[in-house]
Amino acid sequence: MNFSNLPLGVFDSGIGGLTVVKEIFQQLPNEKIIYFGDTARVPYGTKSKETVTRFSLEIVHFLQKKQVKLIIVACNTASAYALDELKNKFKKIPIIGVIEPGTRAALEKTSTGKIGLIGTEGTIRSKTYERTFKKLNLGKSSIKVFSHPCPLFVPLVEEGWLTKEVTYRIAEEYLSPLKKEKIDVLLLGCTHYPLLKTVIHKVVGEEVTIIDSASETVKEVKRLLEEKNLLRENRISPRHLFYVSDAPEKFQSLSKHFLGSDYKKIAPIHLKSF
Repeated sequence: MNFSNLPLGVFDSGIGGLTVVKEIFQQLPNEKIIYFGDTARVPYGTKSKETVTRFSLEIVHFLQKKQVKLIIVACNTASAYALDELKNKFKKIPIIGVIEPGTRAALEKTSTGKIGLIGTEGTIRSKTYERTFKKLNLGKSSIKVFSHPCPLFVPLVEEGWLTKEVTYRIAEEYLSPLKKEKIDVLLLGCTHYPLLKTVIHKVVGEEVTIIDSASETVKEVKRLLEEKNLLRENRISPRHLFYVSDAPEKFQSLSKHFLGSDYKKIAPIHLKSF
């Protein structure tokens, strides 16, 4: 078997991970993707660590059965709660989360050391980003991280309410404490949030650099595939597969906002059967 021609596995609690898929299309256009969106159990951000870890283990088991060569945990909550457990359980397959790449980019971009972080309740509560900032910064300079949960952002994106007035008002409410801290970088700690980037930029101001970890994550994936000689050799245009745990029609409709294309074949999957 030529392992380089095997697909990449990507999963998220819903559709937010499609921001990572879009980056794969741009940076690794030759790679085939198998995507799983846990639309029956979204959002993950309000759930316990134990629950999110159990869901993540089920999904990785499903993707492993599909013979993927690498898995991207395209969900910040799952990356915060379950990444270590996934790596321990599935040692034969590389698994990459979205937290370290985004953190590294935020450290590179800040000039004042004042970094804002927004994410789901679970991601913020886990303090994983704060620990990652400490690990990557290594005391080189003074960094202050101001974090704030934005639990309504995920359902707003899942409903497709990307530019509605109510979305702007909610963003104002969430982001005003961070504006008062005079941050110069805002790290989007959820893969759903880039779809609200226009609204978020309007609230925090153009002078604040917004970090979307999807691009940085795929850069890391590309480096890893090159190091392991796993870049896809097959030059035939890849046929991507998309699976969801519920509501494939809604996923198909919303995927246009992320990918700019209409993917007709969205397969519903019951994880308990795997």
